[in-house]
Amino acid sequence: MNAMEQTTTTPLSKKLTNWLVPLAAIIVFGTWFYIAPPGLLGKADAVGYAICHRIDERSFHIFGRQLPLCARCTGEFYAAGFALLFLGIFSPKKSGMPGWKLGAPLILFFLAFGIDGSNSYLYLLKQTAHGALDNIPNLYIPNNTLRLFTGSGMGIALASVLFPAFNQTAWKKPDPARALDWKKLGILVGAVILVDLLILTESPIILLPIAILSVLGVLSLLIMVFSMVWVLIMRLENAFDSLSQMWMSFIAGTTLAFLLITLIDLLRFRLTGTWGGFPLG
Repeated sequence: MNAMEQTTTTPLSKKLTNWLVPLAAIIVFGTWFYIAPPGLLGKADAVGYAICHRIDERSFHIFGRQLPLCARCTGEFYAAGFALLFLGIFSPKKSGMPGWKLGAPLILFFLAFGIDGSNSYLYLLKQTAHGALDNIPNLYIPNNTLRLFTGSGMGIALASVLFPAFNQTAWKKPDPARALDWKKLGILVGAVILVDLLILTESPIILLPIAILSVLGVLSLLIMVFSMVWVLIMRLENAFDSLSQMWMSFIAGTTLAFLLITLIDLLRFRLTGTWGGFPLG
């Protein structure tokens, strides 16, 4: 099917889409905005609430206030958002995947994330549910420093795969070159390590922007994924020359992202009765 056939729709269905999608976006976003706690950080909490356990002991704090995401998710999503922005600037429309050699450190990031996450989860279970699990030793005592660093590595890995996948899906003429090379990976890793070290100072000057950036990272990943889903559903793959042409896909992706967040928020609040983290014990 050529590009003309892919983008051809009946005038009526196109008009309906152009009206219904923005209308749905207004309804969904308005609903989420209404149910979310007040204030900028309250809205940020409502996004984190949908994808993170938000356990207080496993989070950083600003003047005693818990960040929207736990330490691991903070690292994962601020790093993913930063990596997407970096690749968007320096690798526009590049659609090549990392490959095996460059993929090796990304796989290591993934394994570190999985090992530290599993060890941390086992430790949590032993804290809250005594029994047979008490006989299973932990590899080490989990801590927020390791959660932050392993989460950050996972964020880089996610962005390094999602970014070229998006370019393969969206553009009429994607650049076949690899989006990530050794130099870019080195810059990303170095920058993320520096930011992680700054986060560990727990200075409010650092944590406040990181709180917002991590939530924007969540939204950027969800919107990108759901925009790709919309493009595939509407059979518009490889039909665009610029981001401005994808405005409807991005509105649809944003709507689906906030619909998912809203549904999870409502379900979780109904089950727990609080916007805070999951209660322990």
